[in-house]
Amino acid sequence: NCPNIGECWHHGTATFMILGGVCTRACTYCNVEHGRPGPVDAGEPARIASAVRTLDLDYVVITSVDRDDLDDGGAGAFAATITAIRTGSPACRIETLVPDFGGQDTSIATVLSAGPDVLNHNIETVRSQYRHARPGGNYDRALRLLGQARTQQPTKPTKSGLMVGLGETWDELLETLADLRHVGCGIRNPVRRV
Repeated sequence: NCPNIGECWHHGTATFMILGGVCTRACTYCNVEHGRPGPVDAGEPARIASAVRTLDLDYVVITSVDRDDLDDGGAGAFAATITAIRTGSPACRIETLVPDFGGQDTSIATVLSAGPDVLNHNIETVRSQYRHARPGGNYDRALRLLGQARTQQPTKPTKSGLMVGLGETWDELLETLADLRHVGCGIRNPVRRV
């Protein structure tokens, strides 16, 4: 049910959601089922690597549900998936769209040590709307994760995404963009008021 699926396929990009289809959080904008997830599937990284190789993909995005039930928030599964893809398709570029790992400081290091080409964590909304839109998340924790990624690997592209239309003001949007720039996320497209 991703609203961007046509755009991704048009550009030859595939996104794989790892760690199952049940999320431990209940963000108000999300279409993923929430509840108690099942166990981590140890065979998943190899199957994703096989799919990347079979489809001869040049670029993949690895994302996941939130797994607050796991000590590392799922970081180990991200690292295993990156490693498996690199082994079978070394030229494929890999972007990781990671959760906030429940604020576990070592988790982002685990993902980055596996060598993704791009680290992405969506801030999603402005500070004032966070509690409503992302009740299990935390605005400052999201910014800290992005800042840690930039500090640990300053040459690796770090990016984020932001939705509009959730009740934010223009000034709040600009403040959020300034916060993202402050932690090292480049702002590629200028924002215009329409």
